[in-house]
Amino acid sequence: MMAQRRSFRAGVRVLALVAGALMVHLNHVWAETTPLPNRDDITVRKVLSTTAPSVAIRLARDPRDGTLYLARRSGNIFRIDLATPALTLVYGAGAHGLHNAQGFAIGPDGTMYVVGNADVSGMRTQATIVKGVPQPGGGRLWSVLAQTEPYPKSNTPYDHRFNGLAVGPDGALLFVNSGSRTDHGEVESAGGLYPETREVGLTACILRLPTRGADIVLRNDRSWLKSNGYLFAEGTRNSFDLAFSPQGDLFATENGPTNDTSDELNWLRPGRHYGFPWRIGGGNNPQQFPGYNPDNDKLLNPVFEAVSEGLWHTDPGFPKRPAVPMIEPIVNRGPDADRIRDRVTGDIADASDLGRGVRTFTAHRSPLGLVFDQENALSPEFRGDGFVLAWSTGDPAGDSLAGPFEDAGQDLLHLAFTKKNGAYFVKATQIVSGFNNPIDAAMAGNVIWVLDYGGTQALWEVTLPKE
Repeated sequence: MMAQRRSFRAGVRVLALVAGALMVHLNHVWAETTPLPNRDDITVRKVLSTTAPSVAIRLARDPRDGTLYLARRSGNIFRIDLATPALTLVYGAGAHGLHNAQGFAIGPDGTMYVVGNADVSGMRTQATIVKGVPQPGGGRLWSVLAQTEPYPKSNTPYDHRFNGLAVGPDGALLFVNSGSRTDHGEVESAGGLYPETREVGLTACILRLPTRGADIVLRNDRSWLKSNGYLFAEGTRNSFDLAFSPQGDLFATENGPTNDTSDELNWLRPGRHYGFPWRIGGGNNPQQFPGYNPDNDKLLNPVFEAVSEGLWHTDPGFPKRPAVPMIEPIVNRGPDADRIRDRVTGDIADASDLGRGVRTFTAHRSPLGLVFDQENALSPEFRGDGFVLAWSTGDPAGDSLAGPFEDAGQDLLHLAFTKKNGAYFVKATQIVSGFNNPIDAAMAGNVIWVLDYGGTQALWEVTLPKE
């Protein structure tokens, strides 16, 4: 059993950058599928396949000239020629020094930002953020913007590390996601190396860095991060994708833990606490309460390793909830991606059919690839709105998979935002289905490019109706 567990975890760790919901896909034999639009006025075409020894994980567009770029886990960055179509290597990992890249973004002045992670002795990890500034004669000058102190890994699939990046609208600030090292705030001691350790100073938070900075050393100390202005928000589990709306508000997807609480979409604001690990998906984490009995918990599904291994358990040492307001996820009013499991009966239902909202998406969809119509280029129905992918394969007829229950996933949702009394709400509608573990997206005008992680790693072009 232990040998099987080690083998499983070794495979999972390759993809732990996204969410626990990815686990079930690792031994799947990939086959390409063709995405299907749900409307006659939306078209989907395949641009090219990106299969290579190192998988492609990120797309970013240079706002100066519209050039689309692709980043691989290896750190290699490619220009995408959409007309040919073809990939051209423009920066190898040796140019910036990161060989395990997980985040990639381009600022309004064309500066490229890459974040990567490296294992350090003592079962620790260290993140490095680099920037490539355009030069007058062409090319980019690469340098280190910031690097963390080495901090404790958990050596589990829940080491999400540093991944999502977003550049502020004026290019002055870079926002960086650091994911959790636990599934839901449980002790993860790395085999006893870090006794009683749960989250640490550098995990489960959003950092804010000045883009003009250089060689910033980020301490594994939450108080220090706050006092030096680097901590933007906390209580986030794993915001793999961050994006600004046309109004300049920062939003982030949130991949939830291994119980059947909703995956989130959050409106991120400075100094706010988004609940993790005390509040998750709009509900309380039951493990924080004395006398919690997982045998009576209807939200636990044994297809998840954290459940079968007993990580959900009575936990007298669970940290006391901090005395600060906790911001709830955005409410999704449906009609899609809003399946919920009843905490009392365990029954599954569509929240909007019950006249309820959900915070924000069906559990285990693993929302990724968040983009907005920044140019207000779309028809009135979509103008200025957001769009988001779902990584996970779900069981559309039940809950047999460790993915969204009674929800097929692997789709593109239209997110129609409304704002009332200082809070955002969304209506989520599926507009394209049948991707193969889509991992990232980029948008310009009335086109969204979607990158599949599965199959041949196809790059798809989704054309939406415009004015």
